[in-house]
Amino acid sequence: MTTFTTGRQAEAAAADYLESQGFRVIEQNYRTRWCEIDIVAKKAEIVYLVEVKYRKTDDYGAGLEYITAKKLRQMSFAAELWLTDHSHTGGYQLAGIEVSGTDFTITNFIESLTD
Repeated sequence: MTTFTTGRQAEAAAADYLESQGFRVIEQNYRTRWCEIDIVAKKAEIVYLVEVKYRKTDDYGAGLEYITAKKLRQMSFAAELWLTDHSHTGGYQLAGIEVSGTDFTITNFIESLTD
């Protein structure tokens, strides 16, 4: 299995999880020439811009540990572009979801990475 295919499976598992938690997935794999957002979801009028982190094992740390200050800046930039492109003026959150193992289990979800 390629890393691209694995990434898509992890994102699909994350989207399914979000929907099971009452979120409505609006978009997956939003891309511009400068950035990307794995999942854009909405719940209770708040838009969540979700970074999906997959790790087959936690030998080198958990997936969400890889959301560094630099990654948060990149996510904020991508969020601003998405919000502008979609004329969204309501609330939003940067979120992260961790997918682990060969069965693509959701092991952690943080609704707000900036609190």
